[in-house]
Amino acid sequence: MAGEVATLQTEYKKWLRDGKAHEFFQEHVKEELGDVLWYVANLAAKYDLPLEEIAAANIEKTSSRWLDTQERSESWLLDGTFPPEERLPREFVATIEEDPDGLDRKAILTIDDERIGDELDSNSYEEDGYKYHDVFHLAHMTVLGWSPVIRKLMGRKRKSAPEIDKVEDGGRAIVIDEAIVAFVFDYASRHNYLEGLRHVDYELLRALAELTSRLEVGVRSERDWELTILRGYEVWRKVRDQKGGKIRGNLVTGEFEFVG
Repeated sequence: MAGEVATLQTEYKKWLRDGKAHEFFQEHVKEELGDVLWYVANLAAKYDLPLEEIAAANIEKTSSRWLDTQERSESWLLDGTFPPEERLPREFVATIEEDPDGLDRKAILTIDDERIGDELDSNSYEEDGYKYHDVFHLAHMTVLGWSPVIRKLMGRKRKSAPEIDKVEDGGRAIVIDEAIVAFVFDYASRHNYLEGLRHVDYELLRALAELTSRLEVGVRSERDWELTILRGYEVWRKVRDQKGGKIRGNLVTGEFEFVG
């Protein structure tokens, strides 16, 4: 297979060099692609892998990576069947501000004018804005419809379903939510905090999908995660630069924006 691919590359090199003078280019490429296809089929047969299954799996993979999610609605969210008091808020306005009385200027989160959680600092030798990382949990909640961290802080755990409360809203899920934020932040810090980027590495998205595959958020695609990350960092950069601000979110539409 490698040899046939090399021959195919040689034909392409000749076309780049000679252009239309390489008059048998398409015929030669057709022949070489046929040889590659034969080796692909042969290898698949050796390992009892039907080509139809391979093609279907590839379509599923590329769709999950590149296609936007199906049309959002209330039914698309993960907690629509639970009592209203156990659902994440469908619309919210969050405020992140620095504590004016503290010497270390810790960040404070409020959602719809209610103080949420503890004051946060960056826990770093250098101030890198991680103290505003609740922005990312809010992005998870808004774009994915999932954040065990925010659910706990807001008192929206689904206690009417003990198994769901234990697995989806419990300590392990909360740790995964926090770990994802820290993991992606490390990646983003090495890529200018994603400023100007339209995509992130597939390996990162695949790792997140695998990490959450056994949780309810496992139904979300790699593309959903990419949108969550990009929208989250777009808002986070503004919060970091302004040292706080207001954020508006809508879980039904997926809108997540910095509003000043």
